Amino acid sequence: MDGARIAELLEPFLDAELAPEQLNRISIYIDLLLRWNARINLSAVREPEQIVTRHFGESLFAARHVLPISGTTAACTEQSRGLPPVGASEASPQTRDPQCVVDLGSGAGFPGIPLKIWCPQIAVTLIESNHKKATFLREVIRALTLTSIDVFPNRAETYPRASASLVTLRAVERFDQILPVAQSLLAPAGRLALLIGESQAPIARQTLRSLAWSSPIPLPGSQSRALLVGTEGSG
Repeated sequence: MDGARIAELLEPFLDAELAPEQLNRISIYIDLLLRWNARINLSAVREPEQIVTRHFGESLFAARHVLPISGTTAACTEQSRGLPPVGASEASPQTRDPQCVVDLGSGAGFPGIPLKIWCPQIAVTLIESNHKKATFLREVIRALTLTSIDVFPNRAETYPRASASLVTLRAVERFDQILPVAQSLLAPAGRLALLIGESQAPIARQTLRSLAWSSPIPLPGSQSRALLVGTEGSG
């Protein structure tokens, strides 16, 4: 898909333009997803423009809110030069760059890979126990020439506990059962970012009462989906 069209479709989800390299990576990713989706069930969304808005838009909207200085790529650029993020002196710990992001039940790679495209300096682990999907994720990582991103092809229960600054969760089965597993991966003061239906927000709050929850942030163009972020205590 043309980069200009991708940028146009993503505009409602972002507060800053993506760089040409980022748009090119998204285009390559879409092509791979469409080809692989013909062989294995990666996504029920098969129309390219809907893939951009439903998968990339939602993922990058989350990146904008949970990655540094309102999620702008300028922050990551500054960090790659060894400089503190712009506005870091005023930022709370919750808005600073998470060094270790874990995407639990990554599936086709959302939101984990778009978060990596948004801010290349973060380290990302994609947890996906389905081996065909894990193979697809490795192929995307290779094709996009991404570094500091790994696939963990096992159950999340076997991943090291209390090791992630940020855990993301989107479109997983057994939602209420996986929430305690997601919390177990959080380091002290770590955050859990959920891309969910608004009706699931009370379930998350009820299940993980020890987390400090933000108010749900409605997703652009959706009447029922939201970003919900919970923060673990500092220990």
